[in-house]
Amino acid sequence: MFFELVTSMSRQQKSLVFAVVDALVIPIALLTAYILTAPITLAAATTAQFAPVVLGLVLLGSAAGWRLGLPQTKLNAYEMRGIIRTVPLAVTLGVACFGMGKIFGLPVPAAVCVVFSLLVLVFSASWRIVLRQITLEIYRRGSDRMRILVYGAGKTGQQLVAALRQDNSINPIAFIDDNPTLQSSVIAGLRVHAPSHIAELTEKNPVDRIVLAMPSLNQPALARIAHGLRHLGSEVHALPSFASLVGDGALKKSVTAVSMDDLLGRNRLENELPSVSEAYSNRRILVTGAGGSIGSELCRQLIACKPACVVLLDHSELALYNIDKELRELSDGLKVVPILGSVQNAGLLSEVLSEHGIEVVLHAAAYKHLPLVECNPIAGLTNNVLGTKIIADAAREAGVDRFILVSSDKAVRPTNVMGASKRLAELVIQDLATRNDGTQFSMVRFGNVLGSSGSVIPLFEEQIARGGPVTLTDPAVTRYFMTISEAARLVLLAGSFARGGDVFVLDMGKPVPIRKLARQMIEAAGYSVRSDENPQGDIEIAITGLRKGEKLHEELLISPDMLTTPHPKILRAQETLLSEFEIATALRELRSAIENRDEDAARKVIARWVERRLETEQVQDGSA
Repeated sequence: MFFELVTSMSRQQKSLVFAVVDALVIPIALLTAYILTAPITLAAATTAQFAPVVLGLVLLGSAAGWRLGLPQTKLNAYEMRGIIRTVPLAVTLGVACFGMGKIFGLPVPAAVCVVFSLLVLVFSASWRIVLRQITLEIYRRGSDRMRILVYGAGKTGQQLVAALRQDNSINPIAFIDDNPTLQSSVIAGLRVHAPSHIAELTEKNPVDRIVLAMPSLNQPALARIAHGLRHLGSEVHALPSFASLVGDGALKKSVTAVSMDDLLGRNRLENELPSVSEAYSNRRILVTGAGGSIGSELCRQLIACKPACVVLLDHSELALYNIDKELRELSDGLKVVPILGSVQNAGLLSEVLSEHGIEVVLHAAAYKHLPLVECNPIAGLTNNVLGTKIIADAAREAGVDRFILVSSDKAVRPTNVMGASKRLAELVIQDLATRNDGTQFSMVRFGNVLGSSGSVIPLFEEQIARGGPVTLTDPAVTRYFMTISEAARLVLLAGSFARGGDVFVLDMGKPVPIRKLARQMIEAAGYSVRSDENPQGDIEIAITGLRKGEKLHEELLISPDMLTTPHPKILRAQETLLSEFEIATALRELRSAIENRDEDAARKVIARWVERRLETEQVQDGSA
């Protein structure tokens, strides 16, 4: 009830209430002054004689107070400025009291006037302070307040608490500080606790947010503290110093970005790769894995080609929703059809290809995270190999003009299940290309894509943000890199160059040392690398060892023989393939292992049809 009353009053109504209270203060202050300085009993006649004086003082005080803006001053804004404004009012009323006493011939001693003036000042300020506390309590009880724990009881923390107390929706509850001399003391009205007490504090009373108010600490140290607090279930934020917010001179931190050319180890090729609008203009295109990193960029670049229809296939509801929404916002009038499903669903694929008259299939759907596929070989082989076989067969039966498989450099001499699954998928497509006169089957093989899900760049960014260490599997490991835009353009160009059975690769220059990449990203974020040579550095590069099945250096080619294409940066690889009988046998053995959930049998299929086959090719290459 009180909360509704307070919050429903207008500013003008509140000013009138303040003016009435200020008017009541005047007779109370005068009576109190008489009691304190001239203790007498006022008779009714005496009281009547004083009535004109009291009335005159009330009218004068009300007019002067309104003129000074006291009733219009908000309670939160009163404080010292309001008290200073009240001083001339009190002095004016003290002088007027003495003058009116003389005019009306009343016994008003000078001492009474002095005390009366002081009491007006005290009472006017006091009732506002009391009312402010009551009002704050009403507001606080009438709304939910965010409970804040401030980590750092120094100047910044104290300034933060002073500022937060001006907000009715926030309740600072305690300080946390590493300094033992501050622990158990009370600063700014809050008790200071040791970091070891945080869990206990949050268990007793839920804490909505922990604010790190220690701007003197470097960012990695703050990030490590924040990372250690996340398990408490509270939001963790870091507060810069108030001086650094101004950005004056050296206080403002300058952070430089890593050049993309430095990350790639070469110049970017987007501008060197020509447009392919003609090959996809007015065509009906199916993109599998459309919600993934490569699939979504393919869709974006296809918009510029003005296709007749783009069908998006993905088994992730969220990923499909996001790319469908984005394409509809970016394109005007383009027909976009989202299909929620898997490439392992043969019936669905045949229906989609037939119903929408698909002419081009860009097959980007795959499980590509090496450690996950290594731990789940059945799922990886099912999706990457059998899924590719299912969509490719459906495309051939539907009379699709072009089918482009998005492959990986890990398919070259694979040492892990993911790479082997992609190589088997390539062999499936190559086999279909040799015995099909309708659909042109081809594939594109490229290295690591910067910024794609699961790639090293987002991982390093996350590790740097939480203060390190940045993990590296081996100090000598190298990788080929390309941008998402380059990858998508390569796929689209390769599709326009395809003649059937081609394996296209992009000339990506020299492989990039991952240790160099980690150092560049740490330094670009404004930190230094901590090492034996620089023990005071901010972030360490930790060596964890190569993961199971991971290579030290990736390759793009199985055979060194290369053919040119219409573009000098895109090359066509010449590689041997399995016969139709060998592919059929390999797929039959693989299906049997998958149906029986036999991981050992599945790995034997890889060993027989991928690893041994590659050994034979290497011997043949060496003898040649």
